[in-house]
This record gives sequence, structure tokens and C-alpha cells, in this order.
Amino acid sequence: MSNSSSITQFLLLAFADTRELQLLHFWLFLGIYLAALLGNGLIITAVAWDHHLHTPMYFFLLNLSVLDLGFISTTLPKSMNNSLWDTRTISSSGCASQLFFFLFFMAAEYFLLTVMAYDRYVAICKPLHYGTLLGSRACVPMAAAAWGSGFLTALLHTANTFSLPLCQGNAIYQFFCEIPQILKLSCSHAYLREVGLLVVSVCLGFGCFVFIVVSYVQIFRAVLRIPSEQGRRKAFSTCLPHLAAVSLLVSTAVFAHLKPPFLSSPSLDLVTAVLYSVVPPAVNPFIYSMRNQQLKDAVWKLITVCFQKH
Repeated sequence: MSNSSSITQFLLLAFADTRELQLLHFWLFLGIYLAALLGNGLIITAVAWDHHLHTPMYFFLLNLSVLDLGFISTTLPKSMNNSLWDTRTISSSGCASQLFFFLFFMAAEYFLLTVMAYDRYVAICKPLHYGTLLGSRACVPMAAAAWGSGFLTALLHTANTFSLPLCQGNAIYQFFCEIPQILKLSCSHAYLREVGLLVVSVCLGFGCFVFIVVSYVQIFRAVLRIPSEQGRRKAFSTCLPHLAAVSLLVSTAVFAHLKPPFLSSPSLDLVTAVLYSVVPPAVNPFIYSMRNQQLKDAVWKLITVCFQKH
């Protein structure tokens, strides 16, 4: 029998056993990671650099890109390191840190996406009150609330999870430290406390999801009442990327944790974990830049200026 205090390291699930596949996994994740760094880095720099993008919508987008960078940096570098050096280990403190930052960035991103839904609702349904409801004084506290809520969520879950006695070994059947896998190592009914906290978090998350859905029902009703086709297209171009980002994060996370038990297997669990922990932060920059001409113009001007300087 061992407990969490006597466990000095955990064993993560490897993507492959053969050296060739391990190296393939390393190069694949490295490509995804570099693409995420480049995409989110360009958005952050373009929004900060171009004064035309100093509006609430792009301020929240800048925050989203910062969170995406933190989100993907929590899991990929460690996984790439393990594949490159053919190891599976992660220290107990490293596991706790990884769990904390993973929850922090994911929860903060979800709360920020809820704030961004409110931003789009006010911009389209109450345009005359937009400056009052979402001025510079309101944007910073709303973004700070999203970051603060993510921090508090991560702190509660991490402290609660790593206070549990663990006696089922130290093998985590996932490529990063996550709560469901650590709970499987618990040897007492104390894990029910963390399950209760998870239920509260899920209910809060569902409340945010309902808020987003209701906001977009109102948005679509308002957009369809716009007389000109150009006006409708412009309104949709600012809303659809955000809706796609929300759908991607929610659908992949829900499938990863609420899929039927008969579908569960180590390989499928790995794939679904990649879908919700790697794909959204890597794909979000392309989602937001695809239909946003103003953002594309700012990024292109930034790239042109950088090349001219060199």
C-alpha cells in the first residue's frame, strides 16, 4: 500500500513502443506545436501592434490566443520530450503542475469564450449600447474574471486531487496528467469529494453553455432581420469563428469524458485527449483568421513590415 505522499513519479502512457513511431510522434507534435505558436503569436502581435484592432472583440481574441499558447504548452512539450528520449516518467510535482496549468488554461478559455459570446450579443443585438456595456473599463474586468475563475477552478481541483491517498500504483493511462486517470489510482472513498467538485464544475460549465446557446439564438434572430445581404454577411463573419471555436472545444471535451464505456480503450482515449487538448489551441488561429478580413490584413501588414526591416 502506498499513498500520494510516497509516490515520487508517475508513468504516462506512451503513444508508441517502437523507436520509429516514437520519433514520428515527436515530429508530428513538433509540427503542430510550432503551427500553434506561429498562429497564436501572429494574432497576439497583430492585435497589439495595429491600433485599428484595439476594440473589445480583438482584445478578447488576444486573451484567447494567450490562453491557447499556455493550453498547448502544458501538454505537448512534455509528451514530445518523453517520445524523443524514450521515457514515460513525470515527477509528482511535475504532474501536479501540469494538471493545475492544464485546468487553469482550459477553464479560463471556456469562461472567456462565454464572455466573447456576450460581446457578440451586445454588438449585434444592442449596438447602440455597445460602447456603454463593453467599453474599455468593462473589458479588462471581464477578461480578468475569466482568468481568475480559471485559476480558482484549477487550484481547487488540483489541491483536492493530490490530497487523495493513492494506492493503485503510479501508471496514468493518458499522455498527460488529468483528473479521471488520477482518481483511478485512489484507494479510498475520499475520491467522492473530488467527484462532487467535478459535478459542480460541470453544472457551472453547462450554465455557461446554455448562456452561449441563448446568446446565439438571439444573435441569429437579429442577423436574419438585417435587410442587406452584405450586412448579414458581415455580422456572420464576426460570429461564426467564435461559434466554431466554442463547438470545437465543447464537443471534443464532452466526447473525451462522456463517451459510452464500451467505446473506451487506451488508444481511443489517447486520440480523444489529443482532440480536446491539442486541436482547439492549434486550430483557433486559423478559425478566427479565415473569415476576418481585418485581422488578415493586419497580420499581412505585420509580416510585410518585418520582412522590409530585414
